Amino acid sequence: MENLQALKQRFGIIGNDLHLNRALEKSIRVAPTDISVLVTGESGVGKENIPKIIHSLSHRKHAKYIAVNCGAIPEGTIDSELFGHEKGSFTGATQDRKGYFEVADGGTIFLDEVGELPLTTQVRLLRVLENGEFIKVGSSKPQKTDVRIVAATNINMQAAIEKERFREDLYYRLSTIEIDLPALRERNEDIHLLFRKFASDFAEKYRMPSIRLDENAVTILLNYRFPGNIRQLKNLAEQISVIEESRVITGKKLQDYLPNNKGNLPAVIGGKKDNDFSSERDIMYKILFDMRNDINDLKKLTLDLMKTGDIEEVEERNHQLIEKIYADQERKERNIEVMNIPQNSSKEKEYDFIETIQEDESLSLQDKEIEMITKSLEKNKNKRKLAAKELGISERTLYRKIKQYDL
Repeated sequence: MENLQALKQRFGIIGNDLHLNRALEKSIRVAPTDISVLVTGESGVGKENIPKIIHSLSHRKHAKYIAVNCGAIPEGTIDSELFGHEKGSFTGATQDRKGYFEVADGGTIFLDEVGELPLTTQVRLLRVLENGEFIKVGSSKPQKTDVRIVAATNINMQAAIEKERFREDLYYRLSTIEIDLPALRERNEDIHLLFRKFASDFAEKYRMPSIRLDENAVTILLNYRFPGNIRQLKNLAEQISVIEESRVITGKKLQDYLPNNKGNLPAVIGGKKDNDFSSERDIMYKILFDMRNDINDLKKLTLDLMKTGDIEEVEERNHQLIEKIYADQERKERNIEVMNIPQNSSKEKEYDFIETIQEDESLSLQDKEIEMITKSLEKNKNKRKLAAKELGISERTLYRKIKQYDL
């Protein structure tokens, strides 16, 4: 345990949590080997300390140590950053460039947020882990490198593998040894210790007396979940140290700096969003519902005809229903026209003008059509179905003509 305490002091690690101590002990034991290590844990728990410890206690400690944030490098350039490129391999490649795996030869590379790597880059990384070879972008010549890889992630790797966002074979290569760091809420006894350490550091940095918490504030601090973990706690201590004049912080004052838990919940959007399509959508829904009702009425009418056999009565009801459907249809068509054609537009006026001319030109034909429809209706005793059949047109067309010419 003396070595563990010395290690904590050397790297500024505060706390006596059993899980934390276990993670540090594993780091000490694995450091002298060249085994790949995967560090897991939530964002803000201090995963970046583990690869530093491993490198400093290994035989590579005098060689390069390079930390790479995989999530911060654009997908189009990450292969070049890690493995290098040759001149002319892509637009902007004006000269040869060494990648991190070439620069860190003999040392350690820390791949932070390794779960964010593109699948194509994961294939290249797997080759490095398997045989120590990589190929520069734009080259066909393999190069050798001798690096120790320590990776870290805050995502659920098994879930990423199931969703085919991360290669399973690469995961097992990286996680020969897996070190999990506990969240701050799981280190309840360490929270106040860490706060006091941060408060002392900021007091020295800003040359002011250190803040301290009263008993109520300590209770509130220990019961808070800290979704941002140690990073959030450090920011909290800095905010209070700079802003508050009083050096004794009460529970009420501390609560002003702790984000409301509701802020972590998904936002609920209430009310109807106004947009250009809402009224149109409502009209279309109404049309569909009306059509469904009309079809149901027709079905009912057909059943009545089958049951009663009274063709004259049913035919009269049929005419009434068809008139209603046609009237509804015209109303719907007017709604659609209003919905699709801007009122008083120049195109509408032009169309009306052309239509008027066409009506004038076909005036004699119109009179003839009226005459034929009138005679057919008189001959068939105003029964539209028979009249339409005689005229060679559909009953719906006949109905429209009757309405158009006000017969």
